[in-house]
Amino acid sequence: MTNTFNKDLILGAVKDAFVKLNPKVQLKNPVMFVTLVGAVFTTGYVIVDLAAGRPIAFVLQIALWLWFTVLFANFAEAVAEGRGKAQADSLKRTRTSTLARLFNNKKETKANASDLKVGDIVICETGDIIPGDGEVVEGIASVDESAITGESAPVIRESGGDRSAVTGGTRVISDRILIRITAEQGHTFLDRMIALVEGAKRQKTPNEIALSIVLSGLTIIFLLAVTTLKFFA
Repeated sequence: MTNTFNKDLILGAVKDAFVKLNPKVQLKNPVMFVTLVGAVFTTGYVIVDLAAGRPIAFVLQIALWLWFTVLFANFAEAVAEGRGKAQADSLKRTRTSTLARLFNNKKETKANASDLKVGDIVICETGDIIPGDGEVVEGIASVDESAITGESAPVIRESGGDRSAVTGGTRVISDRILIRITAEQGHTFLDRMIALVEGAKRQKTPNEIALSIVLSGLTIIFLLAVTTLKFFA
């Protein structure tokens, strides 16, 4: 599992938080776009007041809070995106780095998991990563499927019956099984997971939508209030 506080992830998110200040990016989130506009305007007021020799403490505080709000929102979004990318990269490494013990004509040979074909028989023993989706044709073993399902408890996989299916990327934690590959590389469950993670777009919850509407209204009121303060000061 990707660590939320991974140094590279955090540094990348900090950089992306500033990159996302691009108005084209901010337009995708109306609340943050309005907040960004407010930050720019209040920063302009700070510069004007500073040049005119007027006190800037009040307006400067407002500008700093608005910039903090925008940057923090960008940072949080960048962290979420970074974690998704890291998860996809981790799954890709699992797919490409796994070696299979190919069993053919009673002989065992090493092969890359990406080279396996439907019908190939592979041997998996304690500690081995199952190289591809398949069906147990001989033996019984405990399999750790937490990398795929998130379930920490091991499951039993055995030949025959409805417990013979195994998934590539899972780990055998005891005993020995022979597996017949049933899915072409590129069409395995692991491949589908990678595609799902890479193409995932987080949908807003109803609460987030309602909050966005409220914040939009409050932001507009706030900006109008700040703007008109100058005329009544």
